[in-house]
Amino acid sequence: MKDMLGRDRVMTAGEALGLLMKIIGDRRTAIVSTDIQQALGMVCAEPVIAAEDVPAFARSTVDGYAVRAEDTFGATESMPGYLNLSAEIFMGERASGTVADDLACKIPTGGMLPVGADAVVMFEHVQVIDNKMIEVMKPVAPGENVIQPGEDIRRGEPVLMKGRRIRPQDIGACAGTGVLEVKVFERPVVSIISTGDEIVPAGRKPDIGQIRDTNSYTIAAMVQEAGGVPVRKGIFRDDYAAIRDAVQDAMKDSDAIAVSGGTSVGTKDMIARIIGDIGNPGILFHGVSLKPGKPAIGGVMNGVPIFGLPGHPAAVSVCFDIFIKPVLELLSGLDSRPAYRLRGVVRARLSRNVPSSQGREEHVRAMIEEREDGLWAVPILGKSGLIRTLVEADGTFVIPVNRNGVEKGELVDVRLF
Repeated sequence: MKDMLGRDRVMTAGEALGLLMKIIGDRRTAIVSTDIQQALGMVCAEPVIAAEDVPAFARSTVDGYAVRAEDTFGATESMPGYLNLSAEIFMGERASGTVADDLACKIPTGGMLPVGADAVVMFEHVQVIDNKMIEVMKPVAPGENVIQPGEDIRRGEPVLMKGRRIRPQDIGACAGTGVLEVKVFERPVVSIISTGDEIVPAGRKPDIGQIRDTNSYTIAAMVQEAGGVPVRKGIFRDDYAAIRDAVQDAMKDSDAIAVSGGTSVGTKDMIARIIGDIGNPGILFHGVSLKPGKPAIGGVMNGVPIFGLPGHPAAVSVCFDIFIKPVLELLSGLDSRPAYRLRGVVRARLSRNVPSSQGREEHVRAMIEEREDGLWAVPILGKSGLIRTLVEADGTFVIPVNRNGVEKGELVDVRLF
């Protein structure tokens, strides 16, 4: 069995991706400084170092009374300890005064501990006698119900490591340490080129034999979800010069290029020729042992990765996850640790037998159902050209190359869309 380049063995998806990654090597997008409010989803280009201790002062974690812990030792409900009340502490104010022997200060959650205090007794363990004295009915240990200066984050320590994709909570951590600007890798720009004489804009009613351009919208959304910046270049007829010019123009301002259509063997198969004519090193693979997505093309042209995606929507989705998304993660500087990469993968039992042809990796769409005995993956079967199957599906699971299928009740890992 030959691939579309005439080679005797069809390349596996893993081999194709590995070849791409090797050629791209250490290429990354540019490093820029950005306000943390604009950094969501971007990748740290260098460690983010805390500018100050968090908290900057010892503060209470509960509503209660700031005390010297030794003054509460031995206190019980039947034999409480008596403490005199000192000045009350308010949020956002510096604690005044000193907690000396047998004194206590009323303090709110987050309030600053006064000098001399080393613990906080919760309101629930105190009985107020009057505005000058309380009864303590349970002892506290030194440091109890208190966050010490720098206990959360210490000045000079890394808050975020290089290669981490910035999440909402990461932005909050930066703000909390006084870091308002971070160094990040720019979001990779992906140009999207639609090809085909039968493709018309989504806003136009198609004539008989024509179809609306859905793939460019799907690809753009997936690029954005993966942290990139999509640029839809438009629809180009099946003409070598027109597509070549579009690709060459896209190379000027793109980190990667995705071409939809024109990948099947036939008279209109021009994408591979164009990559080979323009590129260095050019085309890396044309055809992989994959279903759907066998006609997929991958190459690198003078440092710019380019992908030829089949026209069927399901194949576009599968090929994007396997080839384009990992490349975008590489270009954007994302760390290779699984914890930084894995998102939305759930383990579920298969609801029915799913056969497969041995010798190719098959990605099967599935809907997740929550039943009394756990999560179940319900295969969404249908031709790869059906948009409905993608709409109904929650994700995909993989049948490996060396398997003839998976059986009902078997556990599968479903990668959510």
